[in-house]
Amino acid sequence: MDAESIIRYGGLVVICLLVFGSIGLFFCFFLPIGAVLFSVGLISAKEDLLPSLPVVCVLLIASAVAGSITGYGIGRSTGKFFYSRKESRFFRRSYLSSTEDFYKKHGSMAIAGSYFLPIVRSFAPVLAGIIKVKIQRFIILSTIGSAGFILTFVLTGYLMGSVPFLQPWLKYIIAVFLLVVTIPLIIKVIKTMRKPAGS
Repeated sequence: MDAESIIRYGGLVVICLLVFGSIGLFFCFFLPIGAVLFSVGLISAKEDLLPSLPVVCVLLIASAVAGSITGYGIGRSTGKFFYSRKESRFFRRSYLSSTEDFYKKHGSMAIAGSYFLPIVRSFAPVLAGIIKVKIQRFIILSTIGSAGFILTFVLTGYLMGSVPFLQPWLKYIIAVFLLVVTIPLIIKVIKTMRKPAGS
């Protein structure tokens, strides 16, 4: 995903939609949103393609929270549908199971921490709705998690782009960051798709 092209031709609106989709719509779990957010910060430090950094961060956090509430609503309204749904190449009950295990292991703070984990962040709001976490508590924790996730990636990219001596190496830094963020997800998806449906 070429974040610079997205920013140039789609602008902040498209970035916000990507954040919303990756968190609020479980079938968008494959979006490498962490790498995109890093690139947003990086580009913000180098060019004036976006509004001020605080405005960008606030809008992205709001998009993540809106996505979280949407995912929560999907889980709340569908109930156990996901557990009885037939498995396919694009949906595995193991996604929900791994998210549920994450909840059991880390308690309510798992909602905040889930944003840093690919796949889990897409299914965590849905599961929170299914198990009927109190909406007030969910909104507070999802806001904390969204803010932490967005600020970590965007500000890291911004700081990297603001350091002069790193400028000649930025394309390599971006490449490494993209690989670190996306390779584990790609491997997970490939392994899952190779398993026979229903296994």
